[in-house]
Amino acid sequence: MTIRPRIKRRPGSAARRLAALAAALLLGSCAPTTNLLNVAGPVFEGRYGLSAPRQGSAEAPVRVVSFNIRFSREIDRALTVLESDSLRGADVLALQEMDEAGVDRIARSLGLNYAYYPASIHPANGKYFGPAVLSRWPLEGSWKVLLPHGGWSRGQRRTATAAIVRVRESRLLVYAVHLETPVQISERERRDQAMAILTDAAGHRGPVVIAGDFNSQSIGTLFRRHGYRWHTEWVGRTVSWFSWDHIFSRDLESATPASAGVIADVQGASDHHPVWAVVTPRPAVPVATLP
Repeated sequence: MTIRPRIKRRPGSAARRLAALAAALLLGSCAPTTNLLNVAGPVFEGRYGLSAPRQGSAEAPVRVVSFNIRFSREIDRALTVLESDSLRGADVLALQEMDEAGVDRIARSLGLNYAYYPASIHPANGKYFGPAVLSRWPLEGSWKVLLPHGGWSRGQRRTATAAIVRVRESRLLVYAVHLETPVQISERERRDQAMAILTDAAGHRGPVVIAGDFNSQSIGTLFRRHGYRWHTEWVGRTVSWFSWDHIFSRDLESATPASAGVIADVQGASDHHPVWAVVTPRPAVPVATLP
């Protein structure tokens, strides 16, 4: 393994619920965030999974999991959740609100490779904060995607972590995503953040998975308009009263009509509930034989 640093309230209307969430988010300090805007790093990488690709059917299913582990505080509990039946043996794992120690601990415990690019040093705890891509398959490259628009109270900037994952004979482009909250930026600005990821993925000739905490339900329509399948559209709420954690893919299909879900019991690991989806490569369209 190497780690390489380079460089009870009664439910009301939807509006009332969003206001309550806003109040909770604003309780923290409004100190400015130290944003890490160098696309080259810092980066942390670990190798605990497969070191070389293995032969296998290109049509074999791929299990994708996304989990926002709040500030990486409850890693032991998060590991218990990640080893539950629906999540065990994930091929791809997208984590949010991570620090480098939490990512490495999970990767080491589950036997995964990983790439982690923190977006910032969070003023709430002085630790690295950002998304990570983990996989039991080899990672052939990774990079950071800077997202536009800083939050109004702290100036916090968000990023996505991208990695090429060699799953059997396929090079799968995976993004771990954490868009800014509705309290900090507008829905239009959050769509700009999503477009930065979609633009980055546009040139990849192969399957793409974009997974994470999008802090929005309606943003799924944007991904759908750009040719992505919305696997977690109907899984239900993933944080408080909202469905904000999602998995999208391009050139991949749901393995079965019911091959996506959310874990209800997180055993105190986070305020978010992990989501999962099982996907398979999209069948090729047969070319008609000319007479």
